[in-house]
Amino acid sequence: MNISTIFRPGIRPLSAAVLAGMLILLAQCKKDPPATVITACDLTDIPYSPTPYTIIKPDDFPQIFIPADNPMTKEGVQLGRRLFYDPILSGDSTMSCSSCHLPQGSFTDNKAVSTGIDGIAGRRSAMSLLNIAYATNGLFWDGRVKTLEEQALKPVEDPVEMHTTWPQVVEKLKKHPVYPELFRKAFGISSCASITKELAAKAIAQFERILISSGTSKFDQFNRGVAEFEDEELRGKLMFFDEGQSSGLPDAQCFHCHGGLTMTGNNFFNNGLDSVGKLTDFPDKGLGEVTGKDSDCGKFRTPTLRNIALTAPYMHDGRFNTLEEVMAQYNDNGFGISNEDIFVQQIGFPVTNDGVVLIPD
Repeated sequence: MNISTIFRPGIRPLSAAVLAGMLILLAQCKKDPPATVITACDLTDIPYSPTPYTIIKPDDFPQIFIPADNPMTKEGVQLGRRLFYDPILSGDSTMSCSSCHLPQGSFTDNKAVSTGIDGIAGRRSAMSLLNIAYATNGLFWDGRVKTLEEQALKPVEDPVEMHTTWPQVVEKLKKHPVYPELFRKAFGISSCASITKELAAKAIAQFERILISSGTSKFDQFNRGVAEFEDEELRGKLMFFDEGQSSGLPDAQCFHCHGGLTMTGNNFFNNGLDSVGKLTDFPDKGLGEVTGKDSDCGKFRTPTLRNIALTAPYMHDGRFNTLEEVMAQYNDNGFGISNEDIFVQQIGFPVTNDGVVLIPD
C-alpha cells in the first residue's frame, strides 16, 4: 500500500494507531511462518540391534561392493524401501522414487523422458535400476556421481523432479509418526534431531543394492547348460558376442558395450545417435557436461540389457519405441564423429524396413 494515498485531499486521515496496525499487518503478510525445528524426541528406549542382510544373487554373478560406512542390514533395507516408495520425499508429496522407477517397467517409467511434480518434462529417460549395485563407474546417464548414496540425494532437490529441499524433507521425517523409530532401528540414532539426509540416502542405497536379477532367464539357463536356444535365438547370441564368423553370420558388436553377466559395460560411449559439426554441438553433451572434456560430449552410460523388453522406449532420450528401431539405427553405422565408439562403424547385419534381420543362407 502506498502511504501517501491515505492522506489525499478530501479523505479523512487515519489515526496513528490504526495506521501503525495496518503497517504491522502488511509486514507480517510478507513473512513465512517460522519452521518448527525438532530438537528433542528421545529414541533411546527403542532397541537398536541391527540384523546383517545378505544380498541374494545368482551364484555366477559378481560380488557386490558394499561401502564400509553403509553395511547392509535388514532394518536399513526396510527403511530404504519405505523411503523409496514414499512421496514424502517430494515437494508436494505426490511423487516418490518409484514414480520414475516402477518394478513392472524393470524400474523405469516407460516414458521417453520423465515428468516431475510441476508437470515439467525432463530431458532424459529414467534409467533402469536393475543390477544398479554393479554400476561402479558413475551413475545417471552422465556419470555425475559415483555412489548410490550420492545418487539418492539428487532427485529430491532437482527443480524438475521432486522440487524440494532436504532440510524440508528431514523436518517432515522428524515429525512423522513412524520414521524416527525406523531410523533408530536402522542407524542407532538417539533422537529425532539426528535424522539427516545422509542417513536417508544410505537407507535408499541399501534398498537399491538388493535389486538384483533372479538369474532365471533363458540366457542364464543356457549358460548353465539347462536350456537350449531355438535357431533364431542362437543366431542372435552368436552375432551379439561376435561368435558367428564360422557360421557366416555378421558381427553385431553388441558385447563390447553390453558385456558381462549384467550386460552393461559399466562405461560411457558415443553410440552414433547424432550427427554434429563439432563435439560441442551435441544437443545433450552427456558425460561431457560432467568432465568438461570435448571428447566426452555425446557419451552416455551403457544401460543394462537385462529385462530390456520391459524398458521401452530406448536411449537416453527415449527416441526409439522398439528394439527393431534400435537395431536399424545401429545398422546405419553411426555418423563418423571423432569420438564415436569404433565398433559402431563395424556393425554389419542388414535390416529390412519391417525390422527383420537378414541372415545369410
